[in-house]
Amino acid sequence: MSFESKIKNFDPNSAASTDANIFGLPFTPEEAQLILLPIPWDVTVSYSDGTSQGPEAIFDASFQVDLHDPLVKDAWKIGVAMDEHPKKIAAINKQLRKKATVYIHNLEKGVSENMPAMKKLCKEINTGCAELKKMVKENVKRYIEKNKMVGLVGGDHSTPLGFMEALSEKYSEFGILQIDAHCDLRKAYEGFEYSHASIMYNALQLKQVKKLVQVGIRDWCEEENNYINSSNGRVITFFDYKMKREMYEGKSWKAICDSAILHLPKNVYLSFDIDGLDPKLCPNTGTPVPGGLEFEQAVYLIEQVVKSGRKIIGFDLNEVGPGTDEWNGNVGARMLYKMCNLTAVSQGIAEWNKVPSLEAVI
Repeated sequence: MSFESKIKNFDPNSAASTDANIFGLPFTPEEAQLILLPIPWDVTVSYSDGTSQGPEAIFDASFQVDLHDPLVKDAWKIGVAMDEHPKKIAAINKQLRKKATVYIHNLEKGVSENMPAMKKLCKEINTGCAELKKMVKENVKRYIEKNKMVGLVGGDHSTPLGFMEALSEKYSEFGILQIDAHCDLRKAYEGFEYSHASIMYNALQLKQVKKLVQVGIRDWCEEENNYINSSNGRVITFFDYKMKREMYEGKSWKAICDSAILHLPKNVYLSFDIDGLDPKLCPNTGTPVPGGLEFEQAVYLIEQVVKSGRKIIGFDLNEVGPGTDEWNGNVGARMLYKMCNLTAVSQGIAEWNKVPSLEAVI
């Protein structure tokens, strides 16, 4: 059945079929316009692991997401599909996570990272992480060469570096909008070159990344603070405590969003760590921090990026830890759906819905 036939015969109001793709949609990666790459990886996490199970949890929870989006007209018709679960990546992650856990525990006990056994462990982990980066880059390039929109679903926040490298070969320049509780600007944190805490430091090694705008940051170290201050405006950080104080004193969320967006170039890569949200929405994320954004605040920020005329050239959603219930996957799936739809609008694949005013609804 063709893509057009599937759209014609699909009922978005019915219960999702268990053999369907993500969000209960009938599309395959070959025919979909937007591809989601699941990356089950949490090798270098330093607090709580489990985010490698995030893609699967989001997929499972996505079947409960109603497909009507008040912001985007006929959003489900965009054609979204998740690629196959990468068993090879999952196997490598399982093996290396055990070794990283030993390495991290040794560091915490005071064992020197310069001991031969520690050096060997660290080298093996860094080699594996470099291999993941290569695999992600190749997979992203395979789809963008077919003019597909691509989103990545982690896993920990180290996973999208290969994605960013692929985009740097297509775009001469772009900016990154990072929604996160953490700066992720540490250099080789705990000796891991591709640590989840180093993703933005590594991204900024790409000369094509002209600007990094961080929103929701509320947990950072002195090294990162110095990096921001010495970046000559390449890194712009909207700290959570400053934003909250401005709002308490009367500044609107729209005004804060507008201020952040002004720093972004035309092409934007959206990197969303779920811990950028208030932890009541993501209690099982790897490193939860008090404070953060409400769900609709984050959606509104992304919406304003698109309405500003900027193009979202790719995105990731990371650090969803499933926990023992479906709550974290549920929130992750709903945020992912919004990100897919707004990305499609930014690329001219979908249109805005005409949203009635509150007064008209009342």
